Amino acid sequence: MRYILRRFGFYVLAAWVALTMNFFLPRLMPGDPATALFARFKGRLSPEAMQGLREAFGFTHEPLLKQYITYLGHVLKGDLGISVAYFPSPVMKVIGTGFVWTLFLAGSAVVLSFAIGTLLGVAAAWWRRGWVDTWLPSALVFVGAFPYFWLAMVALYVFGFTLGWFPLGHAYSDDITPSWSFGFAIDVLRHAVLPVGTVILVTLGGWLLSMRNSMIAVLGSDYVNLARAKGLPPARVALRYAARNALLPSVTGFGMALGFVLGGSLLTEIVFSYPGQGYLLVQAVRNQDYALMQGIFLVITLAVLGANLCVDIFYLWLDPRTRESRS
Repeated sequence: MRYILRRFGFYVLAAWVALTMNFFLPRLMPGDPATALFARFKGRLSPEAMQGLREAFGFTHEPLLKQYITYLGHVLKGDLGISVAYFPSPVMKVIGTGFVWTLFLAGSAVVLSFAIGTLLGVAAAWWRRGWVDTWLPSALVFVGAFPYFWLAMVALYVFGFTLGWFPLGHAYSDDITPSWSFGFAIDVLRHAVLPVGTVILVTLGGWLLSMRNSMIAVLGSDYVNLARAKGLPPARVALRYAARNALLPSVTGFGMALGFVLGGSLLTEIVFSYPGQGYLLVQAVRNQDYALMQGIFLVITLAVLGANLCVDIFYLWLDPRTRESRS
């Protein structure tokens, strides 16, 4: 318990540092969101409105320390400011529109890729020099070496435009109203097949090789040889003794990948016009929407820290040696 509290305190400190940098960096950049928004209206706003816009976006002439304390108070209440690109919508409302789609698209892709790649890595290490170990890693690494956006565009052109098997983009059809229905779920799954499939195809080789190499190292351990000598079933030796210990290095990478899920698969969402966090981030950069950029960066940072905390807790359950050393 003391170890978990110590790790939690470390992540709280890291979150405070990220929050502080999130406040100061935009204020070190030239210009401000009010000026960018004023330019977008092309003279339709009076110059007197500039001061009100600066106050709305949190860019005032008050001392930085006072602005910082005000900013922390707003963040703790869930108020991340007003979006310039989607003015006058609050940043939290804008982020919420892409949160669910990013969580569904990138989250399912990362989980499926990790699960499939890990199982294939176990099979490749257990049946050495078989077809899974001989051909599959090389083929997946070769495919993953191609530019990611190029594979996405090829899949979109072949399976969406030429063959017409899947939709060309977006999260669901324009003539369907979002609802908790079977038809809407099937339509969402059809739109997600190509983007999720390309993410899995690109990242699968890395998970496979990582698990395979760790598994090979563990298979030569004394406790695995002892389990084999005791006559335990091969499936139990492979999964309970070898795979469980070989999984430890991959868990860290999975935690990091899972944390970055909320950042969205930027290129995927652009190619497939998927309304996720990555697409919102591009719009924020194009429109100099500092508040929206700050909000997205903060969400990504907190997600990575939260995922790493979950990985630390999962380590305590996965590896008994860790629990003994902590106690």
